Amino acid sequence: MTYIDTHAHIFSPEFDQDRSDMLARAQEAGVTEIFMPNIDHTSIEAMLQLEEQNPWCHSLMGLHPSYVKENYLEVLHQMEEWLENRKFRGIGESGIDLYWDKTFFKEQQETLRVQCGWAKKYKIPIVLHTRDAFKETLEIIKEQQDGTLRGIFHCFSGTLEEAEEVIEANFLLGIGGVSTFKNGGLEPVIQNVSLEHLVLETDSPYLAPVPKRGKRNEPAYLPLVAQRIADIKSLPLEEVAAKTSANALRVFA
Repeated sequence: MTYIDTHAHIFSPEFDQDRSDMLARAQEAGVTEIFMPNIDHTSIEAMLQLEEQNPWCHSLMGLHPSYVKENYLEVLHQMEEWLENRKFRGIGESGIDLYWDKTFFKEQQETLRVQCGWAKKYKIPIVLHTRDAFKETLEIIKEQQDGTLRGIFHCFSGTLEEAEEVIEANFLLGIGGVSTFKNGGLEPVIQNVSLEHLVLETDSPYLAPVPKRGKRNEPAYLPLVAQRIADIKSLPLEEVAAKTSANALRVFA
């Protein structure tokens, strides 16, 4: 069985001591491709270096909403120069985060609009972060949707009604470690949403699934997420692995 991790920050410093071993464990677990959303201008070099050394790990370009500050226009300009000069598999991670700080809410909104424009211009998907801001993010996605905008609502943890809104907007649901948590609240979504709308992710090094919860997450734990979906939907693990991988390849085509 093979799996695709649609969201992992494996270029982050948390993996500096054992990155090669971590990647080997991922491959042993059946993970054949990893998609790496960027964070800000300081993470680009490490991400691209990792991709160069491991062509099965793919770079995305974007500005994480939590890193949108006073200099956001300057950072976006730097990122657009990268997009003009080399190929990226997607935009992200973008979105809106109102959990930690609402100071730059308007700037986050504008940054999301700019990045939706990139996704449409370069005909690649956008990966969305929506912490405490699902409604605000979806509003902009609907506003920007011209029939070509596609992507993933990463780390989806909303209601079934919200899941249906995501699907209607032409986006997939990124399912990760939260699905394995006792009070994660995702069972109704996973039970009622067709597999064709789901992709797997780890969000490494964050949100490790049970029984690894509380530890550093890594792509090798992706089968634990797939098994949880298989259990909830009463489907063979092989079917979950195959269909979510096909969905990932389709959205990142």
